[in-house]
Parts: sequence; C-alpha cells; structure tokens
Amino acid sequence: MKKKIIILGSTGSIGEKTFNIIKENKKEFEIILLSTNTNIKKVIKQAREFKVRNILINDYKKYIEAKILYKKLKIKFFNTFESIDKILKNKVIDYSMISIAGLDGLKPTLKLIKYSKNIAIVNKESLICGWSLIEKKIKKYKTNFIPIDSEHFSINSLLQNNKENEIEKVYITASGGPFINYPKKKFNKIKLKDALKHPNWRMGKKITIDSATLMNKVFEVIEAKNIFNLDYNKISILTHPKSYIHAIIKFKNGLIKILVHEPDMRIPIYNSIYLSKRETETQNLNLKILNNLNLKKVDTKKFPLVKLVDKLPNKSSLFETVLLTINDYLVLKFLKKEISFQKLINLINKFSNLREFEKYKKIKPQNEQDIYKLREYVSFKMETFSI
Repeated sequence: MKKKIIILGSTGSIGEKTFNIIKENKKEFEIILLSTNTNIKKVIKQAREFKVRNILINDYKKYIEAKILYKKLKIKFFNTFESIDKILKNKVIDYSMISIAGLDGLKPTLKLIKYSKNIAIVNKESLICGWSLIEKKIKKYKTNFIPIDSEHFSINSLLQNNKENEIEKVYITASGGPFINYPKKKFNKIKLKDALKHPNWRMGKKITIDSATLMNKVFEVIEAKNIFNLDYNKISILTHPKSYIHAIIKFKNGLIKILVHEPDMRIPIYNSIYLSKRETETQNLNLKILNNLNLKKVDTKKFPLVKLVDKLPNKSSLFETVLLTINDYLVLKFLKKEISFQKLINLINKFSNLREFEKYKKIKPQNEQDIYKLREYVSFKMETFSI
C-alpha cells in the first residue's frame, strides 16, 4: 500500500527537497495535498507528476488565477487552511511535512496533527510560539512528531534510548553566519548584500539575516527547550563555522554524544520520511573538518542578542510571540534598507526589553487566536515607536 503524503509549502526550499526525495521512489507514495503561496506554475508541475487532486493556494489572486488557467485539470483548488477538514475526514495521512514560513503555519500544523501518523515540522514560528498547543494535540492524537531543523533533528536522534532527565547539557551549534570572523568595529559598515551571503546554507532572506545576527540561535534554543522539556540553563550555543556538527549532548552518566552530517537539509528530511530505515548516498566522513572543529563559545560582544535567552521564562508563554514579532518587524525594516545592520541588533535588544511586554512572560497561550491577536498588537505597537 502506498504511503499517503502531504507537503505544505511544497514549492519552497524544504518542501521541494521533500518532494524530490519522494520522487526518487515514486511508486511508494501518494501525495494527497500540496500547497503554495504564489508559485502556481511549480505546484501544478508537481501535482501533474504525482496526479495530486488537491492544491491549496494561500494567495487569493493566485488561487483565482489557478482556477481559471487550470480548470480542465482534475484538481480541486482551495484557498484557506480551513479547507483541510474538507479534504481529510479521517486520520489517513502517513507523513505530513509543514514547511510553510511564518507564524501562519501554526493553524495548519494544529489541523494536520489530527490526521497524521507522522508530522514533520520545520516551521520555527509554530514551535516557538505555539508549542504548548502542538504538544497537547500530539499527545491527544498519538501523532509521532519529528523536528526537521538540523539541530533539533540531531538532538532527537541522539536521544534514542535516552530520556530528557538523563541530560546534563545540550549544545547546539551556530555557523556564525557571514560575520563570524568579521571585526566588531566594522559592524556599522555592514550592508544588506553582505548580510545575505551565508557561507554554508542556502536559505530565504529573512532566516539568512537571523543567522547573521544569531537571532536564529535564540529561537532554536527556545525550540529545544520546548521540544525536549529542558530548562534554558541546560542549553548552550557553540559557534562552529563549518556546520558539520549539529548537536552535542553530555549525559549525566559521563557519556557525550555528537551528531555530524553535511550541511544539507536533505539528510534530516530523508531520515524523517524513512525513519532512518533506508540507505541514501552521502559524502565520506570529512576528517579535515573533524580535525579542526573550531568550536567556541559565542562572542556576546559581537552577537549580543544571544543574551536574550537569559531573560526568557522556562515555561512557555506569550512572550515568545512578542520576541518573534519584534524580530520579524525589524528584519523587514533592514531588508528594505530602512535601518542599518547595527541598528537592527540594537533595536531588537531594546524593544525586547521594554517593560510593557514583560507581563506576557507570565501568560500562557490558550489557543492560536491568543497568539495571532498578540502578533497584531505588537506589530501595531512597533509602528508607533520611533525607529
């Protein structure tokens, strides 16, 4: 029997990698649903390859355009994530990949848990802001959750046959982005094109900027705390320019486990689909890198945003939504060249420490509406500040 698959965000980087892995063993899979925001040409091409009957297009204009252009195809087009309940009536999906960018990925994540045996999530925003809601549903529907970010996939892999309470310390690695060896005194001269030149990973503009400021590691620490039920004092960040080691765990029994793989997201995606039970071609062990790992503690003078972790509550709260929204707002300003790179760092730090946002550290989200409403409020407040 073919495995039934859903890929949300199938035209993006992670979604496309997932699609191509499945395509290698096409006879084993049936794709039930694909989604895109605007790239209708690519999603139609994907749908034709697997004879997919359901496509969800988030952008309303592109949704209408697709309905007109491809009305002769045997495809049902949908425009909102509410349609998931119409498409799926029972828990029949073997594997769902959530590779939508942004906090809008929370709603479909919560919906698909009910119908999926295995759910792979690469949507950082959902795991940061809505983990308490996701965890509740995962337990309720007994769905197997697989984190796809290389760091969290690695921690998850290292924890096989071990429990969270056996952990002494978790180390996640950061490449340091394009400025790991850049002099701090020159940060005020950094231009947008410089910040977008990540040395190891090909990613979208927004996440590339987060990597340049190391804000992405703040978010990954939050994710690790959530997913593996750890206190922040059990998680540390180490810079590792080659992105070859993705996680290190020191256990209370004295053992230290390290997970290594090439900086290629295909590896965690492939293993999440086949649950590590299928061989795939990879490069040989790179002894040159292993003999020069260059692991270091983060230079907090150069990357001060990592210190935001010290002020976060150990219990999930709405403050994570505040932090995420502030960062999103200011990164967009930088991408529009309205603020400098150094000002981006300074303002994220400044607004994240405002007293008026402190109260959200004590409030736990009760539903997705709490998160979406707070995002709107913080976005509105950011518009009123002098930037």
